[in-house]
Order: sequence, then structure tokens, then C-alpha cells
Amino acid sequence: MVKRRIGLLDIANKVGVSKATISRYLNTPDLVSPSLQKRISQVVETLGYLPNKAPSILSNAKSHAIGIFIPSITGQVFGDVLSGIEATSDAYGYQAMITHTGRHQDKEEIRLRSLLSYNIDGLILTERTHSPSAMKMISLAGIPVVEIMDSVLPCIDMAVGYDNFKAAKQMVERIIATGKRNIAYLSAQLDERSIQRKAGYEAAMAEHDLQTYTLPTTDLTSYELGENLLHQLLQCNPQVDAVFCCNDTLALGVFFECQRLNIKVPQQLAIAGFHGHNIGQHVYPKLTSVLTPRYEMGKIAADMLIRRLNGETLTQKVIELPVEYLNGSTI
Repeated sequence: MVKRRIGLLDIANKVGVSKATISRYLNTPDLVSPSLQKRISQVVETLGYLPNKAPSILSNAKSHAIGIFIPSITGQVFGDVLSGIEATSDAYGYQAMITHTGRHQDKEEIRLRSLLSYNIDGLILTERTHSPSAMKMISLAGIPVVEIMDSVLPCIDMAVGYDNFKAAKQMVERIIATGKRNIAYLSAQLDERSIQRKAGYEAAMAEHDLQTYTLPTTDLTSYELGENLLHQLLQCNPQVDAVFCCNDTLALGVFFECQRLNIKVPQQLAIAGFHGHNIGQHVYPKLTSVLTPRYEMGKIAADMLIRRLNGETLTQKVIELPVEYLNGSTI
């Protein structure tokens, strides 16, 4: 059942003032006394009020637009996801409204408030952790939500993705099978997916009674960061003979720096990445990586969302897609 949108009258009744006073506060706050501003602000936050930028005649109509939240506008991963989403949304006649969060919850909250004010019909989110205010807005909006990139963590409504833990564990097992024993894990951003991959790495190492060594950082991923992490690794753990990176960008940064330092890959240092970027398959030797189904995931996510909007009842609300392993020649 779709929840009724909170309106100005709800706020006015809660504060004990007229609807006109609430409208005045929202449009020109300085015309309202500071003490009243504080009271109204608290009620607005408590009720989760969202301004409505659509004309009143359209307030209860479909916008035929869906909001897409992505953490990064650079790189291949989310470009492929968006291509898949738009392939489906275009076919159904829906407009994809894309917003970038930079992996910051406060930005997600601001962008969410803005998009919901346009009466979007549904949401596709790429993160699983959201601020309490964002969760309240999503709940009050009463629209279908699909979360992507992961098929394991609890979801708000629906989800489509892959098992990051399992994919990482199997990749590390492949590295171990080549005879490497001093394997390190390098990660950036420390989002929930990189943490799951770290857990997969640790599980594989534990099963073979091998010592783990991780270099985690909250910095955004880049080739330069991969270079820097390699230098840290060689200084702190000179016995390292393989690295598993949370994504291909880091892995290629390590790979390029190995070439500059004349470190033979994979003889002296094996390297594996995650996501299967095209560029990794056009270097020599080719990068070993986990190929994630990004385009297909985007298509399925949009299809699930729009089918729900069209009144269908979905029997499967969480879909796990398989990954592929690009053997390459770097392990």
C-alpha cells in the first residue's frame, strides 16, 4: 500500500500554526521568528516532509522517471550499469534521472530529497547503507526500490547483484593453486563490497593456514593509489609474492609500477583484480580478474522496478547473478 505523502497541513497541525505560516517558513524562513523556525524545522525533520516540485495536478500521477544513485561517474563499472538500466528504461518509456553521491551519505540524503520532490516512480541504489533520514524519506515515499551490486546483504525492498565474498574467495583460491603463499589484499574506499571481498580473501587464506596481510585505505581508488600501496607493501612485507586487489584500477596501478620497477609479473609478484575492466585485457600480460555482470545487472534491476510499477507481483525479490573469472596471465 502506497503511503500518503506528508503535506503542509500535517506540519501546521503538529506545530499549531496555520498552513500559510508553514509555507512562509519554507519559502522565506527569515519572515518567521527564530524560535518558530526551530520548532517547524524539528517537525519537518520528524515527519520526513518532502517538498513537491511537480504541479499539483500531477502530484498523484506517474512521472515515468526513476532515480538512479551511483557512487562514481568515472570508470567503466557504473558506465556499464547505467547502459543496462537505460536499455530497459528506454524500452519501457521511462526516464532515468541519474545522480552522483561520491559515496557520501550526506550527499545521498540531499540528492534523494531533491529527486523525491519530483515524484519519481522508483529508485535504483548502488549502496546498502543509508543515513536514518534517507531511510525515512524512502519509507515515506512508498515507492519500489532496487539495490544493486550485492546479492547477500539485507535489502530495503528488492536486490540484484553478485556474492562479493564468494567471488573474492574463489579468486584467492586460484592464486593459491599456482603455488603463491604470501598473498596480500589491497583495498580502497572501504565500502561494504570491498569489506566483503576482504572477508572472502581472509576465508580462503585461513582454509590453507596462510597468514593474511591487508592494506586497507579510505582513499578513492586510482592508478596512483595502486602504485603507492605497492611501495608500502614492499617495504612492510618484502616476502609478498601475490596481491589481490579490490578492483582493477588498483590492480593495474600495481601492475604498471611493477613494470617500472622491473618486477616480473607473475614470477616475482602475481596480481589479480576485480570487475574485469576492458583495459586489463589489453595490457601484457593480461590481467587476471573477476568479471562482474554489470550491464546485465542494470537491465534486470530496471526491469524488476518497472514491472513492479506496472502492478506485477515479483516472486523473486533478490536475484544473484554469476561472475566469470578472466584467467589472464598475471597469476
